Amino acid sequence: MKEQDLTPSHENETEPKEELQSETSHDQSDSQIKDEKIESDLNIDHSETELQDTPDYASMEKHELIQRLQLILDSELDDDSKERAESIKVHFYKKHNAALEELKRQFIQEGGLEKDFHPTRDKQEIEIKELLQQFRDKKAEVHKSIEQEKENNLKQKLLIIDEIKQLINGQESFEKTFHEFRALQKRWKDTGMVPSQSVKHLWENYHHAVEKFYDYIKINRELRDMDLRKNYEAKIDICESAEKLVEEESAVKAFNDLQKLHEMWREVGPVERNKRDELWERFKTASNSINKNQQNFYNNVREEQIYNLQKKSALCEKVEEIAARKMESHQEWSAASKEVLQIQKEWRTVGFAPKKDNNSIYKRFREACDLFFNTKRDFYIEHKDKLDENLKLKIQLCEHAEELQNSTDWKQTTNELIRIQKKWKSIGIVPRKVSNEIWNRFRKACDTFFNNKSEHFDSLESRQAENLKLKDALIEKIKGFKLSNDNEENLDTIKIFQKEWSEIGHVPIKNKEKIQNDFNKAINSLYDQLNIDSSNLEVQKFKLKIDSILESRKPEDKLIHERNKLYNKIKQLETDITLWENNMGFFSLSDKSNSILKEMQEKINQGKKNLNLLNQKIKIIDDLA
Repeated sequence: MKEQDLTPSHENETEPKEELQSETSHDQSDSQIKDEKIESDLNIDHSETELQDTPDYASMEKHELIQRLQLILDSELDDDSKERAESIKVHFYKKHNAALEELKRQFIQEGGLEKDFHPTRDKQEIEIKELLQQFRDKKAEVHKSIEQEKENNLKQKLLIIDEIKQLINGQESFEKTFHEFRALQKRWKDTGMVPSQSVKHLWENYHHAVEKFYDYIKINRELRDMDLRKNYEAKIDICESAEKLVEEESAVKAFNDLQKLHEMWREVGPVERNKRDELWERFKTASNSINKNQQNFYNNVREEQIYNLQKKSALCEKVEEIAARKMESHQEWSAASKEVLQIQKEWRTVGFAPKKDNNSIYKRFREACDLFFNTKRDFYIEHKDKLDENLKLKIQLCEHAEELQNSTDWKQTTNELIRIQKKWKSIGIVPRKVSNEIWNRFRKACDTFFNNKSEHFDSLESRQAENLKLKDALIEKIKGFKLSNDNEENLDTIKIFQKEWSEIGHVPIKNKEKIQNDFNKAINSLYDQLNIDSSNLEVQKFKLKIDSILESRKPEDKLIHERNKLYNKIKQLETDITLWENNMGFFSLSDKSNSILKEMQEKINQGKKNLNLLNQKIKIIDDLA
C-alpha cells in the first residue's frame, strides 16, 4: 500500500492522506505434460495474474515469451511494462525448469547419478537474460530521464517564484504588472512535475509569493475580489465533480479521478478567507467518501479470494485422491485421465486466491497433476518397443564422439559435441542391461576432448601470469622514476612507460582491473608532479584513460560511450551558460545587483573554460577514427 501525500494548498487547508491499494496475485503456468501414447495432454493455463488486456503468457512457448519481451523492449515503457516483463520471466523459467526436471528424470532413469547430471546451457535462457538486462537498462534510462526532467522543472519553478517576488518591487504600471503575474501563473501551471521530496516546500514558497503579491502590490480591490470570485467558482466546480465521483460504480476509477481533482485544487488560486474552511470541508467530505468506497472494494476482493482458496483446496484434494489410486489397466487410466482433465478445466474457472497463498496452492495442484501423469507415463513406458532403435542411434553418437575426441579445433569441436550431447538426450532410454555401458562409452569420449581442452587453456593462463609479473615490475619502475626539470622530456618518458605497458600483453582476468588501476595511479602520480597548467594536466590524464580503454575488450563500444557522456555534458553546460546569461538580464544596476552580476559572470567564464576542455577531450577521441 502506497500513501499519497495530498499537499495542502496555499490556503492552509488540512487535506487528507489517501491510500491506493493494488493487489496482484501471481499464479503460475502448468508444466506442459505430453503423453506419447494417450490422447490427452496436460496443458493448464494459470495466467490468473493477467488483466483482461494482458496476453496469456502461461499458454505460450518459450520462444513466444521471448518475442513478447522483445515487443515490450521495442515499445515505449509504461506503468504496466515492469509487471508484464516480470510475468514473462516467471512463466519462462517455469517452463525452463520443468524441461530441466524432465531431462534429469530421463538421465537418472537411464542409469545416471543425480550428481553427474550437468545440463548444457539453453540458448533461449541466454537470450531472455540478455533481453531482461536490456529491459532493466532501458527502464533505468527512462527513470533517469524522468528524474532529470523533474529537476529541470524544479529549477524553472524556482525561477518563476523569484520572478513573482521581483514583481512586488517593480516600478511598472499596475496593468502591466498584473499581466506579468498572470503569465507567470500560466508558466507555473504549464511546467511539469518536480521531485517528490521538493513538492511541499516548493508549493509553500509559491503560495507564499502569491500571497505576498496580493498583500503588497498596489492592486485595486475590485480586481482582487473578481479574481477571488473566479477562484471560488472554480473550486465549487471541483467540489461538484468530486461529489459526482462518490456515485461512480468503479471505485478504482473514482479514486484515480479524485487524484486529478486534487491536482486541479492545488492549481487554483486563493478565495476569500471566510469561505476557505467551508469550501475545503466540502471537498474533503467527498474525498473521504471516495476513499472509503475504494477501501470497501478491496475488502470485497479479499473476501472473494479467500473463497477461491477454499475451492482450489478442494480441487487439490480430488486430484491427490486420484493420483493415489492403484490402476492396472488401460481402461482405468483412461477414466482417471478424464476426471483429472475435467478438474483442470474447473480450476481455470476459479479466480485469484490471496497473494500469500496463491503460489503455494498452485504448487500443490501442479504437483498432484504431475504425480498423476508421471505415474501414468511410467505405466505405459514399460510397454514401449523403441529401446533397440534408441540403442542403435546412441551407438552412432558414441562412434562420432570417439572420432572427435583427439581434435584440437577447440571451438568447432566443442560446438559439435554439445550438439550431439543434446541429440543424445533427445533419443530416449535404451535397454536397462546396456544403459550404463553405452553411457560410459559416450561420456569417456566427451571427457577425453574436454580434458585436453582444459590442459591447453591452463598453459595459456601460465603465460598470462608471467605478463602479470612484468606489469607489476613496470609499475614499480614508474614509482621509482624521478622527474627532471624538462617537462617535454618527462612527458616523452611517460609515453614510453605507456607503450611498454601496452606491449606486455594480457593478464589473468581476475587481476586485470586491479593491475590497470595500479598503473593508472602510478602514471597519474607522475602527471601530478609535472609543472603544467591544470587544463593541460587533465588532457594528459584523459589521454591515459583513452589508452587504457584501447587495451580493454570491445574498446569501440567504450569509446562511443565515453564520447556520448562528454557530448551530454557539453549540451548541459551550454544550456546552463545560456540560462545564466539570460538570468543576468533580470537584475537591475543596484550595488547589490552588481555583486550578483559579478559572481554570475565568473560562473559563466568558468563554464566556458570547462566547455573548451570537454571539446578537447572529444577531439582526442575523434582523432582515433
